[in-house]
Amino acid sequence: MSLLTLRQVGKRFDNGTEALSGLSFSVDQGDFVSLLGPSGCGKSTALRLIAGLIAPDYGDVVWQTERPETGFVFQEPTLMPWADALTNARLPLDLKHVPRGEGNDRAAAALARMGLSGFESAYPRELSGGMKMRVSIARALASKPKLLLMDEPFAALDEITRAGLNDDLLALAREDGITVIFVTHSVMESAYLSSRVLVMSPRPGRITAEIALTPGPHDRLSQEFAQAQARVAAALLEAA
Repeated sequence: MSLLTLRQVGKRFDNGTEALSGLSFSVDQGDFVSLLGPSGCGKSTALRLIAGLIAPDYGDVVWQTERPETGFVFQEPTLMPWADALTNARLPLDLKHVPRGEGNDRAAAALARMGLSGFESAYPRELSGGMKMRVSIARALASKPKLLLMDEPFAALDEITRAGLNDDLLALAREDGITVIFVTHSVMESAYLSSRVLVMSPRPGRITAEIALTPGPHDRLSQEFAQAQARVAAALLEAA
Protein backbone atom coordinates (compact mmCIF):
# COMPACT_ATOMS: atom_id res chain seq x y z
CA MET A 1 0.00 0.00 0.00
CA SER A 2 1.38 3.38 -1.01
CA LEU A 3 2.45 5.67 1.81
CA LEU A 4 3.59 8.75 -0.12
CA THR A 5 4.39 9.92 -3.62
CA LEU A 6 6.62 12.73 -4.85
CA ARG A 7 5.42 14.08 -8.21
CA GLN A 8 7.75 16.19 -10.35
CA VAL A 9 9.17 17.98 -7.31
CA GLY A 10 11.58 20.86 -7.75
CA LYS A 11 13.50 22.98 -5.25
CA ARG A 12 15.74 26.01 -5.81
CA PHE A 13 17.40 27.76 -2.87
CA ASP A 14 17.74 31.51 -2.38
CA ASN A 15 21.39 31.44 -3.49
CA GLY A 16 20.28 30.17 -6.89
CA THR A 17 21.24 26.51 -6.38
CA GLU A 18 18.75 24.20 -8.08
CA ALA A 19 18.77 21.18 -5.78
CA LEU A 20 15.97 19.11 -7.32
CA SER A 21 14.21 19.08 -10.67
CA GLY A 22 11.43 16.70 -11.64
CA LEU A 23 11.99 14.37 -8.70
CA SER A 24 9.36 11.62 -8.71
CA PHE A 25 9.08 8.40 -6.70
CA SER A 26 6.72 6.51 -4.42
CA VAL A 27 7.24 4.75 -1.10
CA ASP A 28 5.04 1.89 0.10
CA GLN A 29 4.29 1.07 3.70
CA GLY A 30 7.00 -1.18 5.09
CA ASP A 31 9.55 -0.22 2.42
CA PHE A 32 13.19 0.34 3.22
CA VAL A 33 14.17 2.82 0.53
CA SER A 34 17.68 4.20 0.13
CA LEU A 35 18.42 7.42 -1.76
CA LEU A 36 21.87 7.01 -3.27
CA GLY A 37 23.81 9.56 -5.26
CA PRO A 38 26.81 11.89 -5.36
CA SER A 39 27.36 14.69 -2.87
CA GLY A 40 25.16 17.69 -3.57
CA CYS A 41 22.58 15.80 -5.64
CA GLY A 42 19.68 16.76 -3.35
CA LYS A 43 19.27 13.61 -1.26
CA SER A 44 19.05 15.51 2.03
CA THR A 45 16.81 18.13 0.46
CA ALA A 46 14.40 15.40 -0.60
CA LEU A 47 14.37 14.04 2.94
CA ARG A 48 13.57 17.47 4.39
CA LEU A 49 10.76 17.93 1.90
CA ILE A 50 9.23 14.63 3.02
CA ALA A 51 9.62 15.66 6.66
CA GLY A 52 7.82 18.94 5.95
CA LEU A 53 10.83 20.99 7.10
CA ILE A 54 10.91 22.82 3.75
CA ALA A 55 8.40 23.18 0.92
CA PRO A 56 8.91 22.40 -2.78
CA ASP A 57 8.91 25.23 -5.30
CA TYR A 58 6.82 23.10 -7.61
CA GLY A 59 5.44 19.59 -7.71
CA ASP A 60 3.68 17.73 -4.93
CA VAL A 61 4.44 15.54 -1.92
CA VAL A 62 1.27 13.45 -1.65
CA TRP A 63 0.37 11.29 1.36
CA GLN A 64 -2.02 8.38 0.92
CA THR A 65 -3.74 9.42 4.14
CA GLU A 66 -2.25 11.81 6.69
CA ARG A 67 1.45 12.05 7.44
CA PRO A 68 2.29 9.27 9.95
CA GLU A 69 4.26 9.77 13.15
CA THR A 70 7.74 10.50 11.82
CA GLY A 71 11.20 10.25 13.33
CA PHE A 72 14.25 12.00 11.85
CA VAL A 73 17.85 10.91 12.45
CA PHE A 74 20.49 13.35 11.21
CA GLN A 75 24.06 12.70 10.08
CA GLU A 76 25.37 14.09 13.37
CA PRO A 77 23.81 12.86 16.64
CA THR A 78 22.84 16.48 17.56
CA LEU A 79 22.56 15.62 21.24
CA MET A 80 22.22 18.26 23.94
CA PRO A 81 25.64 18.20 25.64
CA TRP A 82 24.24 19.36 29.01
CA ALA A 83 21.67 16.52 29.16
CA ASP A 84 22.10 12.84 29.94
CA ALA A 85 21.13 10.06 27.51
CA LEU A 86 17.67 9.59 29.02
CA THR A 87 16.85 13.29 28.72
CA ASN A 88 18.15 13.40 25.16
CA ALA A 89 16.06 10.39 24.19
CA ARG A 90 13.01 11.89 25.89
CA LEU A 91 13.21 15.20 24.01
CA PRO A 92 10.45 14.60 21.39
CA LEU A 93 8.12 13.43 24.15
CA ASP A 94 8.84 16.55 26.20
CA LEU A 95 8.01 18.67 23.15
CA LYS A 96 4.67 16.86 22.92
CA HIS A 97 4.06 17.42 26.66
CA VAL A 98 3.97 13.70 27.42
CA PRO A 99 3.89 13.28 31.23
CA ARG A 100 7.42 12.99 32.61
CA GLY A 101 6.99 9.51 34.08
CA GLU A 102 5.64 8.07 30.83
CA GLY A 103 8.33 9.90 28.88
CA ASN A 104 11.07 8.45 31.05
CA ASP A 105 9.69 4.94 30.62
CA ARG A 106 9.44 5.26 26.85
CA ALA A 107 12.88 6.85 26.53
CA ALA A 108 14.45 4.18 28.73
CA ALA A 109 12.79 1.43 26.67
CA ALA A 110 14.10 3.00 23.45
CA LEU A 111 17.62 3.20 24.87
CA ALA A 112 17.40 -0.44 25.93
CA ARG A 113 16.39 -1.46 22.41
CA MET A 114 19.51 0.29 21.15
CA GLY A 115 21.72 -1.62 23.59
CA LEU A 116 22.19 1.25 26.03
CA SER A 117 20.65 -0.10 29.24
CA GLY A 118 22.73 1.23 32.11
CA PHE A 119 23.78 4.36 30.20
CA GLU A 120 20.66 6.43 30.91
CA SER A 121 22.63 8.84 33.12
CA ALA A 122 25.64 9.14 30.80
CA TYR A 123 26.36 12.47 29.14
CA PRO A 124 27.34 12.76 25.45
CA ARG A 125 30.99 13.49 26.36
CA GLU A 126 31.10 10.08 28.08
CA LEU A 127 29.86 8.17 25.03
CA SER A 128 31.61 6.88 21.91
CA GLY A 129 30.52 8.01 18.46
CA GLY A 130 28.52 4.84 17.93
CA MET A 131 26.82 5.18 21.30
CA LYS A 132 25.88 8.79 20.58
CA MET A 133 24.25 7.68 17.34
CA ARG A 134 22.38 4.96 19.23
CA VAL A 135 21.00 7.66 21.56
CA SER A 136 19.97 9.67 18.50
CA ILE A 137 18.12 6.68 17.06
CA ALA A 138 16.53 5.97 20.45
CA ARG A 139 15.30 9.56 20.52
CA ALA A 140 13.60 8.98 17.16
CA LEU A 141 12.13 5.65 18.31
CA ALA A 142 10.75 7.04 21.58
CA SER A 143 7.86 8.68 19.73
CA LYS A 144 6.95 5.30 18.17
CA PRO A 145 7.23 6.45 14.54
CA LYS A 146 5.77 4.67 11.56
CA LEU A 147 8.12 6.52 9.21
CA LEU A 148 11.83 6.94 9.93
CA LEU A 149 13.87 9.42 7.88
CA MET A 150 17.64 8.93 8.18
CA ASP A 151 20.19 11.31 6.67
CA GLU A 152 23.53 9.46 6.40
CA PRO A 153 23.40 8.54 10.09
CA PHE A 154 26.36 6.14 10.03
CA ALA A 155 28.70 7.99 7.65
CA ALA A 156 31.21 9.04 10.32
CA LEU A 157 31.42 5.65 12.07
CA ASP A 158 33.99 2.90 11.70
CA GLU A 159 33.02 -0.11 9.59
CA ILE A 160 32.49 -2.50 12.52
CA THR A 161 30.19 -0.09 14.36
CA ARG A 162 28.40 0.75 11.13
CA ALA A 163 27.78 -2.91 10.29
CA GLY A 164 26.31 -3.56 13.73
CA LEU A 165 24.00 -0.56 13.52
CA ASN A 166 22.86 -1.66 10.06
CA ASP A 167 21.74 -4.99 11.50
CA ASP A 168 20.09 -3.34 14.51
CA LEU A 169 18.22 -0.94 12.25
CA LEU A 170 16.89 -3.73 10.04
CA ALA A 171 15.66 -5.64 13.09
CA LEU A 172 13.92 -2.59 14.57
CA ALA A 173 12.23 -1.68 11.30
CA ARG A 174 10.86 -5.20 10.92
CA GLU A 175 9.77 -5.59 14.52
CA ASP A 176 7.89 -2.28 14.56
CA GLY A 177 6.68 -2.22 10.95
CA ILE A 178 8.52 1.05 10.30
CA THR A 179 8.93 2.46 6.81
CA VAL A 180 12.47 3.80 6.36
CA ILE A 181 13.83 6.34 3.88
CA PHE A 182 17.60 6.28 4.18
CA VAL A 183 20.12 8.66 2.61
CA THR A 184 23.59 7.22 2.00
CA HIS A 185 26.70 7.56 -0.16
CA SER A 186 27.59 3.90 0.34
CA VAL A 187 26.86 1.32 -2.35
CA MET A 188 27.45 -1.48 0.15
CA GLU A 189 25.15 0.02 2.78
CA SER A 190 22.33 0.67 0.33
CA ALA A 191 22.55 -2.86 -1.09
CA TYR A 192 22.59 -4.36 2.40
CA LEU A 193 19.65 -2.48 3.89
CA SER A 194 17.23 -1.75 1.11
CA SER A 195 14.16 -3.25 -0.46
CA ARG A 196 14.68 -0.56 -3.12
CA VAL A 197 17.58 1.70 -4.02
CA LEU A 198 16.71 4.94 -5.81
CA VAL A 199 19.75 6.30 -7.63
CA MET A 200 19.85 10.08 -8.08
CA SER A 201 21.56 12.14 -10.77
CA PRO A 202 24.04 14.92 -10.05
CA ARG A 203 22.41 18.24 -9.16
CA PRO A 204 19.65 19.05 -9.88
CA GLY A 205 18.61 15.70 -8.47
CA ARG A 206 16.12 13.33 -10.07
CA ILE A 207 15.72 9.56 -10.03
CA THR A 208 17.72 7.82 -12.76
CA ALA A 209 17.32 4.19 -11.65
CA GLU A 210 15.27 2.09 -9.24
CA ILE A 211 16.73 -1.23 -8.12
CA ALA A 212 14.60 -3.77 -6.27
CA LEU A 213 16.57 -5.89 -3.79
CA THR A 214 16.13 -8.38 -1.01
CA PRO A 215 16.94 -6.48 2.18
CA GLY A 216 19.42 -7.91 4.73
CA PRO A 217 20.74 -9.21 6.88
CA HIS A 218 23.05 -10.75 4.28
CA ASP A 219 26.26 -12.69 4.31
CA ARG A 220 28.48 -9.77 3.35
CA LEU A 221 30.99 -12.16 1.74
CA SER A 222 28.46 -14.07 -0.37
CA GLN A 223 28.34 -14.04 -4.16
CA GLU A 224 24.69 -12.97 -4.05
CA PHE A 225 25.51 -9.87 -2.04
CA ALA A 226 28.42 -9.05 -4.33
CA GLN A 227 26.04 -9.22 -7.28
CA ALA A 228 23.57 -6.90 -5.55
CA GLN A 229 26.34 -4.38 -4.91
CA ALA A 230 27.44 -4.64 -8.55
CA ARG A 231 23.91 -3.81 -9.75
CA VAL A 232 23.76 -0.74 -7.55
CA ALA A 233 27.29 0.40 -8.45
CA ALA A 234 26.56 0.07 -12.18
CA ALA A 235 23.43 2.22 -11.86
CA LEU A 236 25.33 4.83 -9.88
CA LEU A 237 28.12 5.00 -12.48
CA GLU A 238 25.58 5.33 -15.27
CA ALA A 239 23.91 8.25 -13.46
CA ALA A 240 27.18 10.17 -13.02
